[in-house]
Amino acid sequence: MTKVHEDSPVLPTQQDEVAAAGSELIGGPLGRYARLGGHWLTPVRVVVLVALGMFALGMVQKLPCYDWAWFRGAGSQYTHACYSDIPHLYVVRGFADGLTPYFDRIPGDMQFLEYPVLTGLFMEIASWMTPGSGSMQHREQMYWMVNAGMLMVCAAVIAVCVARTHRRRPWDALLFALAPAFALTATINWDLLAIALTAAAMLMWSRSRPVSFGVLIGLATAAKLYPVLLLGAVFVLCWRAGKWRAFGEAVGGAVVAWLVVNLPVMFFAWEGWQKFYTFSQERPIDFGSVWLLISQRSGNPLEGANTYATGLTLLLCAGVGLLTLTAPRRPRFAQLAFLLVAAFILVNKVYSPQYVLWLIPLAALARPRWRDFLIWQAGEVVYFLGIWFYLAYTTSGDKHQGLPLEGYQLAITAHLLCTLYLCAVVVRDILLPERDVVRRDGSDDPSGGVLDGAEDVFTFPRTPKAPQDAAPSEGQRVEWGARPGE
Repeated sequence: MTKVHEDSPVLPTQQDEVAAAGSELIGGPLGRYARLGGHWLTPVRVVVLVALGMFALGMVQKLPCYDWAWFRGAGSQYTHACYSDIPHLYVVRGFADGLTPYFDRIPGDMQFLEYPVLTGLFMEIASWMTPGSGSMQHREQMYWMVNAGMLMVCAAVIAVCVARTHRRRPWDALLFALAPAFALTATINWDLLAIALTAAAMLMWSRSRPVSFGVLIGLATAAKLYPVLLLGAVFVLCWRAGKWRAFGEAVGGAVVAWLVVNLPVMFFAWEGWQKFYTFSQERPIDFGSVWLLISQRSGNPLEGANTYATGLTLLLCAGVGLLTLTAPRRPRFAQLAFLLVAAFILVNKVYSPQYVLWLIPLAALARPRWRDFLIWQAGEVVYFLGIWFYLAYTTSGDKHQGLPLEGYQLAITAHLLCTLYLCAVVVRDILLPERDVVRRDGSDDPSGGVLDGAEDVFTFPRTPKAPQDAAPSEGQRVEWGARPGE
């Protein structure tokens, strides 16, 4: 078999059947004499342009709401599937009135902004750039547009980071850039801020910079809670590899960064600061969750769902840790990050449509196979449509315009099953590392940083030390087309 240089990029059309078939739209797979490099359209730039194009398509999809549906009652924004929290919260969370998040009380039941500090700052900065004159409808439109511009920058950052995390596999980032759920949900809420920081953290970890990784994870956790789960993945991987110093540096950086952002607000506006955490704890089961499905089907309100969700989350995280320590080969960092975040999503008390964004970059790195990715995305698109049409049904009165309860329950089931399917194939790749497409050239963990090529120092007794964890030699790196896809 022909050897290739270790920095040669992966050609997905030579490795993935779906990618090869899709490439027929633009001339077919790359041929033997195709020229790679030497052109301004590098893989990273192509990925960014595609991501921005999909983001723009998502903005177009919100056009009916932007023009009129946000302002003419609830039903129209649901029937057009173009709902966004952004314009509504501009008014009801006090930004339109110049209130300062966490410090000023908001009229109504919520009293304080129910978002983490860094997200609140993002929202506040957007309000500063929103014109304060004109009708309230115009100001809401401008606030959404300003936020969309800021979130587009976040999308570009995510695209760059995902494309560069696996040095030889920049094209895998097209899974993120072309994800239908990315276009549909990018401007529903402010999640892309935390996702961009998380993607940048993973890039730093892949470059063996644990302190920078920790700082970015701390900032991401100050914008959304879920990124802290990535420290759990680092913990078990460093345990198996004996890289405790890297883990300590990562945790130290995360704690310091989180405190720098949060301490000023904690000190001067404690009641407003803690609103996010008390709201998350006290919030009842809500749309999209497995607990809502169980409650509706059984007729049981499940008042203890918070305890069930917390306990099951801990149990699943422990299961991922056990899998890491018993697998025949140390799992890749991206695989564990995906499984931990997916576990959190699957058993959470609520599943908002934009939560899928948390998983898309992780899925692109954990399982870069178009077939499995599109199966999962199909389930997420079904849920995206299902939640809005169900809300249209519940707000249309006697018209019954939309999706009835049974249809919405099927949409929830589609989301759960498709997410579980993608988790299952990632677990299979961990248990059968020869099936892992990322490792087919003899690589260990391109996103692993200091863990890449490290030997195991701890596994459970029944798991022998895997010699393939060592860094592959040049002779082990073979031509990408040498092994066919699954």
